[in-house]
Amino acid sequence: MPDRKPSAVTTRTPIDGELSRLIEGVLADPHRVLGPHDGVVRAWRPGAVSMRLLPEGGTPVEMEQIRPEGVFEAPAETGAGYRLEARYQDGTVFAYDDPYRFWPTLGDVDLHLIGEGNHRHLWRALGAHVRTYDGVHGTAFAVWAPSARSVRVVGDFNQWDGRVHPMRVLGSSGIWEIFVPGVGDGDLYKFEILSAGDRLFLKADPMAFRAQHPAHGTASMVTESRHEWHDQGWMATRDKVERIHAPISIYELHVGSWRKSDDNHYFTYRELAETLPDYLIDMGFTHVELMPVAEHPYDPSWGYQVSSYYAPTARFGTPDDFRYLIDALHSRGIGVLVDWVPAHFPSDEWSLGRFDGTALYEHDDPRLGFHPDWGTFVFNFGRHEVRNFLIANALFWLEEFHADGLRVDAVASMLYRDYSRKEGEWLPNQFGGRENLEAVGFLKQLNEAVYGEHPGIMMVAEESTAWPGVSRPTYLGGLGFGFKWNMGWMHDTLDYFSKDPIHRRYHHNDLTFGLLYAWSENFILPLSHDEVVHGKASLLSKMPGDYWQKRANLRSLYAWMWAHPGKKLLFMGGELAQDWEWSHERSIDWASLHDPGHRGVQDLVRALNHLYLDLPQLWQRDDSPEGFRWIDASDVENNVLSFLRYGDDGRVLACVANLSPVVRHGYRVGLPEGGDWREVLNTDALEFGGSGVGNAGRAYAADRSWHGLPFSAELVLPPLAVVWLTPGG
Repeated sequence: MPDRKPSAVTTRTPIDGELSRLIEGVLADPHRVLGPHDGVVRAWRPGAVSMRLLPEGGTPVEMEQIRPEGVFEAPAETGAGYRLEARYQDGTVFAYDDPYRFWPTLGDVDLHLIGEGNHRHLWRALGAHVRTYDGVHGTAFAVWAPSARSVRVVGDFNQWDGRVHPMRVLGSSGIWEIFVPGVGDGDLYKFEILSAGDRLFLKADPMAFRAQHPAHGTASMVTESRHEWHDQGWMATRDKVERIHAPISIYELHVGSWRKSDDNHYFTYRELAETLPDYLIDMGFTHVELMPVAEHPYDPSWGYQVSSYYAPTARFGTPDDFRYLIDALHSRGIGVLVDWVPAHFPSDEWSLGRFDGTALYEHDDPRLGFHPDWGTFVFNFGRHEVRNFLIANALFWLEEFHADGLRVDAVASMLYRDYSRKEGEWLPNQFGGRENLEAVGFLKQLNEAVYGEHPGIMMVAEESTAWPGVSRPTYLGGLGFGFKWNMGWMHDTLDYFSKDPIHRRYHHNDLTFGLLYAWSENFILPLSHDEVVHGKASLLSKMPGDYWQKRANLRSLYAWMWAHPGKKLLFMGGELAQDWEWSHERSIDWASLHDPGHRGVQDLVRALNHLYLDLPQLWQRDDSPEGFRWIDASDVENNVLSFLRYGDDGRVLACVANLSPVVRHGYRVGLPEGGDWREVLNTDALEFGGSGVGNAGRAYAADRSWHGLPFSAELVLPPLAVVWLTPGG
């Protein structure tokens, strides 16, 4: 914004009443009476016994005290630069630049876009921005609080005294702003708000880009990025990839408990940057998904109760440290997804709830605005300013931190007004239904905005119901997401694999049913953190049998999953086959890799990922039934299932799963091509901790029709194992 000079008031107006309201703390426009006006400079410094005007290049002028509470004025040349000097009873002298001589830091276009709820880059207008105006360095503060009687910015820079820096409201916008000279990077602040009901309280900045470490307090922090990005190549090509036809294997990670440093502290963002990219490359993952990193007050919420939507948590470093981590991941070709939580927010009194004394971000009626499961507020998706706040926040993570996508948490809770509510605890929509039409509209608007500006990113819905068209374009009636977690597949698959093999014949349908709807959405197959917490046990512990069988079952589960249509997601620790369920208070069980059995499972996951990257038939046609064909889906008695995956060029892979503990000799499987087939994967291989049963690396498909296919091969099926075969020597 260009530097401006303060305007002069041509006619002196009576100010006694306004000064009284200023002193009382209820004047909505303190700039009207403070600063330079009609040949005088007027200043307000509570507690000062005297003040001097320090003209730029001139002689200091003693100011006249016109109100005993600390209001002073002195004649001055209109438009000239100056500073002020306040003296206090204890002899302290404080010289400062006058905040009330600066024009508003928001322009008419900003106010217009905010007013209509369409400011896509809202974070560039509101919040705390380090700026230089008229050669004066400071911070411009702006906050939306339309029902407040007055708003003041407080912090270390004014001893948290709200009287010192009252803000002005900009017309009818509900936006309060002030430029405070001398405030800069690292300064703590909050907004002191006087509600319409004369209640005075402190609030953290909803748009804060950095927050105080939760162990130390709840203040917002002024911050100025100095990070220089080095991922220009990555960003230039990101929008050119059609994700649905690309290999995607996601490693879900909780930043605070992936690994501990030598001094028993969790890794910082920068420490992660030194180790995580190499690990992901070695393991063959294409993306990492970070559980919520936005600031949150309560560790056991794992970040799913967000208090500062625009600030990466200070637990692991600064916002620039977080940028450094993403930069490092991009440098190794790893995409970054961030968990995003627009469904609800915590009720902490210093945060978003009842922000200006009214239900500003949430519904006032608890039947719409309070979530009974989580004790949190629900966003009012029907309010355009709230939709603007959230849509801009989605764009913020993609643009300011170069995130490659957002996994949107708890979409089902947004779509239904009666979600987790009993009769009488919810209100129907205008048509009498249970659908939250405002949330539906918000999600469509969100995805249109995000994909409209960044077509190569991923918007992923965690949606657990049968809502139609979650990952279909909005112009076809869908919600507009790029992908949806396949929660039905996850539940059915884990249910099957948790059964003793002797009973699996009765649950065969659990593995085949998912193929009836596998192409109704663009699915991600998730084995996420939710499946290994709160007494659900680790993935390994869910498996039946003795210790060897548990690991064999887990290896089979992974190979089945990686061959199945849909992108892949595995929560950290799953690749280690760790014995105990995840806890945010400790690192995943790296020590288990001293055991060859655990190390074998890790080696298998590594092999699966690298084969997945090398075999396009496993991902090119994830969105089409033409990429899949059952060989035999009905061998219930033997617990055997087999199918084919096809690539765009007709290349094929056969997956045969023997999910019983019995070796099957001479098991004939139909195949589409004759000749040699290579056994590219066998989960029972010795290198993965298996028993070494298999086909010596190859099989021969004879000219004998079987399973409706022109050729067939006799295979040895290892126990509790999956084999993959591809044509060729």
